[in-house]
Amino acid sequence: MGVLLILMFVIFIAIGVPISFALGMISFAGIASLPATPNAVIFTRMFNGLNSFTLLAVPLFILAANLMNEGSISDRLVGVCSSSVGHVRGGLAYANILVSMIFAGISGSSQADTAGVGKILIPAMEKQGYDKGTSVGVTAASSTLGSIIPPSITMVIYAGIANVSTGALFMTGLIPGAMLGLSMIGVVFVLSKKQGFPKGERMPLKAIVKQILTSLPALITPIILIGGIVTGRFTPTESAAFACIYALLIGVFFYKTIQIKRLPFIIVETLKLSSLSLFALATANALGELLSYYQLNAMVRDFFLSIVGGRLVFLLIVVLFFLFIGTFMDAVPAMILFVPIVLPSAVALGISPVILGLIIIMTLSLGLVTPPYGLCLLIAGSISGVKVETAFKGVLPYFLVSLGVLSVVVVFQDVFLSIPTAMFPNLF
Repeated sequence: MGVLLILMFVIFIAIGVPISFALGMISFAGIASLPATPNAVIFTRMFNGLNSFTLLAVPLFILAANLMNEGSISDRLVGVCSSSVGHVRGGLAYANILVSMIFAGISGSSQADTAGVGKILIPAMEKQGYDKGTSVGVTAASSTLGSIIPPSITMVIYAGIANVSTGALFMTGLIPGAMLGLSMIGVVFVLSKKQGFPKGERMPLKAIVKQILTSLPALITPIILIGGIVTGRFTPTESAAFACIYALLIGVFFYKTIQIKRLPFIIVETLKLSSLSLFALATANALGELLSYYQLNAMVRDFFLSIVGGRLVFLLIVVLFFLFIGTFMDAVPAMILFVPIVLPSAVALGISPVILGLIIIMTLSLGLVTPPYGLCLLIAGSISGVKVETAFKGVLPYFLVSLGVLSVVVVFQDVFLSIPTAMFPNLF
């Protein structure tokens, strides 16, 4: 029966069935074939999988990102970064990465970053003389930082799955997130020299200071959110709610760019986006019930304990596996399905669940820019109107350096645990 279910899943994916529906149908077929298990289990599991206060952060962070985009807050971030570095060669590409790093500290959503920043900077870069592949590539690649730099929706979900501290996971992502951003800036530096990227005019210092002061409410948001979570002032879900209220207040009263009559539209768009992830999450939970019946996690644990190579070999296999999974599956259902399977093996090998989460999240973030499913790649490509092949060619240099940073995290995992270990000594 297991082989038949795998075959059904492959066929569903091949003919273009949405991943959430494919998971649901496989779950229902598998559980229906178990004589001692009632069919109602699948619906109970789906409901219980979403009945979580932590998961409320998912739609709230998406709402915060939509409010930022509607309120032109992302425009302000683009403005301040462009005015600061736009005059150097490759300035708009640098600004693209810097904006994504700041935006990541607010919205927690890579897709929202691509849509919000991309619709501003991709046309601006092309107008200044960048080719379409470069403008799409740097936008899609830098937006993956939203999954790694805290606060992050995928980190919140992983913390719920693995029962680890969200604050510790957030702190673990700070240095790798900064390394990824700096490595992408390094790629822009090399390519700008090699390909002769264009540069803009230098803005007067007075204008730059004015841009910074105007954007200050948005710039301090990551400090407020991360600081509140780390110090225990509020939970990740409360942080997401605060981000929504904060974005709404500065959009309505400070920048005066959000119209009250537009709020129903913003909420509807948020519900549409949230439902995609949450329904996939629900069906993945149902499939998790089926996998637990076959005791797959115990089989995987015994396999890894029996092979030679220990932690590094295990993590290498995890990276390769999630790289493959990320090409056709979103991070949320992928983690729901497979984290419970690989986690017992990691614990048995002495690997911290926190660093395992960081490695899995970094790996799955690369799936956002790899065909055929890469959502950030598709969103950025649709803004520019280029084919997936052209878009991925532009992403490739940033993808490769991201793989390099991921490799460093895998090899020197204990180093990256130093910050959360120091801040949360009782958890390690």
